[in-house]
Parts: sequence; C-alpha cells; structure tokens
Amino acid sequence: MLKIGDNTILGRMIDDIDRIADIDEHIIITNHKFADIFNDWAKERKGNKPITIIDDGTETNDTRLGAVCDLLFAMDKLNIDDDMLVVAADNLLFFSFQEFVDYAKDKGTSCIMCHEQPEIEKLQRTGVIVVNDNMKVVNMEEKPQQPKSHWAVPPFYIYMRKDLDLVRHSVENGCGKDAPGNLAHYMVEHTDIHAWPMSAGRFDIGSLDTYHEACERFGTTGKQ
Repeated sequence: MLKIGDNTILGRMIDDIDRIADIDEHIIITNHKFADIFNDWAKERKGNKPITIIDDGTETNDTRLGAVCDLLFAMDKLNIDDDMLVVAADNLLFFSFQEFVDYAKDKGTSCIMCHEQPEIEKLQRTGVIVVNDNMKVVNMEEKPQQPKSHWAVPPFYIYMRKDLDLVRHSVENGCGKDAPGNLAHYMVEHTDIHAWPMSAGRFDIGSLDTYHEACERFGTTGKQ
C-alpha cells in the first residue's frame, strides 16, 4: 500500500495484470491486521476485473500461515479451479505479466520465471534452477551453497488448472509452508515446469531503504 509517485506498489502491479484478457479476477491475500486497509483500497479502485480480499485471520509473525498455506487457504475458501498467476506484490516490474502468460499458454505447463544472476552470494539467497535446451526445469534448489547455474527464480509463478491437485496436497506431502519458492520447488519434482527468462528487470522492495530508493528512482514514471 506504500506509494511510489502517484500510485501504490500493489496498484502498479495490478494495473498491468488488469489488462491481461485471460485474467478474470484479482485475489489479494492479507492478514487480519491489515485486511480493512486492503478492503478500503479495493472499494476505491477502478479497474476492469473484480478484486477479492482474503483475510487469513492471523495478526502476528508467530501465528502467520506462511505464503504457501495462504495460497491454499484462498484456494479452499474460494473453491478455485482455474489457472492461477501467483505473484509477490512487493516488486516493481519493468515488463508485463502478459509476456509470462503468453509463454505459459505456449508451453502448456505450469511455469516459473527466471533471470540470470552472476553473483554467487545472491544466488545463495534465492531459488536456483537448472534447465534443458527447451527451458524445462530439471532441478531447483532453495538457497544453495553451491549453485548449479546462474538462473535465479523471482516470486512469480503460473500454476495450471491440471496441476492444482498437486498444489492442494503439497504441504501435507512435505512442501515447506513459508516461502513461495518452496511450492515451486515441490512442483518441479512432481510435474513438468518451464521457466520464462524475464525480458526486463525488476526492483525488489524488501526494506525501508529499498522503498526510499524506489521512490527516488521510479517515483515519476515507475520506469528506469
């Protein structure tokens, strides 16, 4: 909900996703502490697609469900039975999710994003994949000490309807609950996943310092 220029971080992302014809609804998952703020924002927002706010009922870090369980909570509450674009909203993107959606439709599989990361130290703090010549993911590791490639995975995913049963039963079958990359890792081991190399960069807003930097760098246009 923090503003960068005349729009919020979330608003900038939703503006892009709202233009994708294949998207028919935005579902935003939050905790109980901030649910009213998101509901007020959704009521005031004017867009093409409806926005549904899901309150997961938690209020503290100690009681939070975790990103994977939040997704499962929303799927169960709304009886979701459709392809899903799943994204972490604390990012500014310099490309459109339309490209990612088109790629997944072409591949016909669930997909994740990737980008080349030359710095070993940064690879050790994220998901890292190995792909074949067709960009099919053949291996994924979370925060590897010895990365097997330079393909890093940001928190943007498409899970196809045909794979939703795997998603629904992921945690009970050993998938980690917190980081969204845990689900991607689990899915790589259980179904065909392709990776789309990002066509441009992103700016990850993970702290107050990076938020202030984003305001200074992108507050006018949101572009580099």
